[in-house]
Amino acid sequence: MNKNIETFLGCDSNYQEATTVVFGAPFDSTTSFRPGTRFASKTMRGDSDGLETYSPYQDKDLADINVFDGGDLELCFGDTKKALGQIEAFTAQILGDNKLPVMIGGEHLVTLGAVQAVARKYPDLHVVHFDAHADLRDDYLGARLSHATVLHRVWDLVGDDRIFQFGIRSGDRSEFRWGKEHVVTQKFDFQGLDQVVEQLSGKPIYFTLDLDVLDPSVFPGTGTPEPGGVNFLQLLEAIQMVSKLSIVGCDINELSPVYDQSGVSTAVACKVLRELLLAVVK
Repeated sequence: MNKNIETFLGCDSNYQEATTVVFGAPFDSTTSFRPGTRFASKTMRGDSDGLETYSPYQDKDLADINVFDGGDLELCFGDTKKALGQIEAFTAQILGDNKLPVMIGGEHLVTLGAVQAVARKYPDLHVVHFDAHADLRDDYLGARLSHATVLHRVWDLVGDDRIFQFGIRSGDRSEFRWGKEHVVTQKFDFQGLDQVVEQLSGKPIYFTLDLDVLDPSVFPGTGTPEPGGVNFLQLLEAIQMVSKLSIVGCDINELSPVYDQSGVSTAVACKVLRELLLAVVK
């Protein structure tokens, strides 16, 4: 692999030395409300120059870890299954080289492509999911592959009681009823996360973070903003808690930069990615 010309802040190690690979999955073809997440990864790379590599929250520095930025995948926008297959193949390549994949979406459906590769390597995979939306519909307007169905498709892979959702405050009534039988959902906030972390100790974990778990007063630049979310410091504390687990893959998604011309949402997303990398890279 060749290093991407423009890299996210501090992610400029060469591939051979890197323990972690960041890459973009700029796909938003199933977005049901406001598209634009395909521009997230490119915008985040440019705006990350406004941050420091050092985190005063964790007393850690990106300069002290080896992260490779693999750039953005060239995804097929006309064929959702093909795009997911491209994500799966790239993730599998990273895993095959014993490196940690960290994906920047894109809409939340991109998570499915990554999880398909991770679940194949780790059959006992469990999923920790931060989001405003349950994403548990079996289909959305007749489509089984949608950002509104992504966690149901992940459930198809991992099965009952292996998905743990936090911050959920939006969804169809049928999603919540189905979810009670098949997944563990904490509505509105991160209460109980410490017990879940204790319960999942030693198990392989895929961590998917939909940035709209944040309140839109903090993060308005997203396709489906939902009032009532958490603040940045609450999210940071939760990320640090999850990082105690054996993370084998993770992603952040659903930044849509065009809906926040101030650039604040992109700055938040960049800072979240910095803190995520510093927390999960051991």
